[in-house]
Amino acid sequence: MYITSAFDSGNIEVINTDSNPIELAIRQDNNSDFYQWFHFRLEGDIGTSYPLRIVNAGKSAYPEGWNNYRVCASYDRQNWFRVGGNYDGNSLDFTIILDEPSIYLAYFAPYSWERHLDLLAWAQSHDLVKLQTLGKTLDERDMTMLTVGNTDTAKHRVWMIARQHPGETMAEWFVEGFLEALLDDANPSAQCLLADTVFYVIPNMNPDGSVRGNLRTNAAGANLNREWLNPSMERSPEVFLVREKMLALGGDIFLDIHGDEALPYNFVAACEGIPGYDERHAKLEETFKQAYEAISPDFQTEHGYELDKPGEANLTIGTAWAGHQFRALALTLEMPFKDNDDLPDLIEGWSPARSQQLARDILFPIRETLKSLA
Repeated sequence: MYITSAFDSGNIEVINTDSNPIELAIRQDNNSDFYQWFHFRLEGDIGTSYPLRIVNAGKSAYPEGWNNYRVCASYDRQNWFRVGGNYDGNSLDFTIILDEPSIYLAYFAPYSWERHLDLLAWAQSHDLVKLQTLGKTLDERDMTMLTVGNTDTAKHRVWMIARQHPGETMAEWFVEGFLEALLDDANPSAQCLLADTVFYVIPNMNPDGSVRGNLRTNAAGANLNREWLNPSMERSPEVFLVREKMLALGGDIFLDIHGDEALPYNFVAACEGIPGYDERHAKLEETFKQAYEAISPDFQTEHGYELDKPGEANLTIGTAWAGHQFRALALTLEMPFKDNDDLPDLIEGWSPARSQQLARDILFPIRETLKSLA
């Protein structure tokens, strides 16, 4: 039996292979106490049962995320299914019976750096897309922005960023689905939007954390979604570069795509606690949420985060900063790591395909919200 995580976004430490179950631990993000993301390959004998135990699950960033959690597994790294586990408050136990010589196991279906590069290369081939490198990360990776639409004639500007927290890979699966829908010449909703709107898309806000196998931080150990008020090239170049571009261009809608470890639903968090929050903000949010709920059975408004009290928003968070800076609709979209309990999938749970479909559906609430600005 052999276990390795020596690859893109890999994360696991082997504690004891002679024990029963085999003892593993998730490695902490570099320069940080955060951890929850894991991704590793197990190799062994076909038909053999391998009991596994993640011994430090109970001290992870979001231990409630292990309740009713099922591990993502794949033999071909293309099709992912779920394996049930048991969490006792300290450790997560699950058992793998091999149908093939090796299997990949992850917290959620990974979105690789190579796939990220493929997505950028595919998108830039469309006539309406411009690819721009904004600068470099601390590990010397590119920070890339896609501009979709005609900047000379556009009346509206929409920003979409994803994977500030690199372990939330469903966010980039979402962006892939969004770009496929937006660049589909046969999609009338996309055509209507692109007639007067330009989109600025950052598919991966945290390249270094993604490749390193981090849950939440970049190469410096910074939680990027707490850097928006005062980012720096030394600590959070990713936010600094994108923020400078946003300040230069402005925007009408800001969408920050994330995943939530604990809540098994899709929902948005807004910026109701920012200084100067008013009826216009509230109306835009309600228009967006009602339209999304009408078009997508996977989106709901009953479950979500507690609302911030007036004046108590944390302006270091991207959504709060953007809502305050631009007086615009600013939303954080959260998807589950586990499943959508309103429409559960017993085989795949919440999946890349469902993330992509939720993204295709978002064209409608964006369009309805922009119409209300006219």
